[in-house]
Amino acid sequence: MKVLFLLLFTASLSLCAQETNYNVKNGCGVSGYDVVAYFNGSATKGKSDYEYTYDNVKYRFSNIKNLEKFKLSPKQYLPQYGGWCAYAMSKKGKKVDMDPSKFEIRDGKLYLFYTSFFTDTYKKWLNEDPEKLKKTADKKWKKYKKTN
Repeated sequence: MKVLFLLLFTASLSLCAQETNYNVKNGCGVSGYDVVAYFNGSATKGKSDYEYTYDNVKYRFSNIKNLEKFKLSPKQYLPQYGGWCAYAMSKKGKKVDMDPSKFEIRDGKLYLFYTSFFTDTYKKWLNEDPEKLKKTADKKWKKYKKTN
């Protein structure tokens, strides 16, 4: 009985750790926005009719074509840093929520950014050498990836 409990407990910890590396809001990754649509240049809200779960995270798509593209190559469309703000990851090494309408496709990858009344991290990202910020964020993100 103790062995069974230990196995279940360990499995649940692993699952929880994995999910913490994704910015999930309203039960969906990227606040329910269509991750494939970003690569077509638009931030488009996905629909519950076109939903797919990948790596224990639900993703929504605006149409069946985008859903099918994602199914063929999901890693290609996943946002960097689990969908957390790329600028905050670079500067603070912290998971900070993002505004799904603020994004950039750089080197074939999706980056998302935080915005508020006083702060637009996307503008800061562009003004402060995005390539250098990206390298710093990549290094800082590794500490989160080790929990998986």
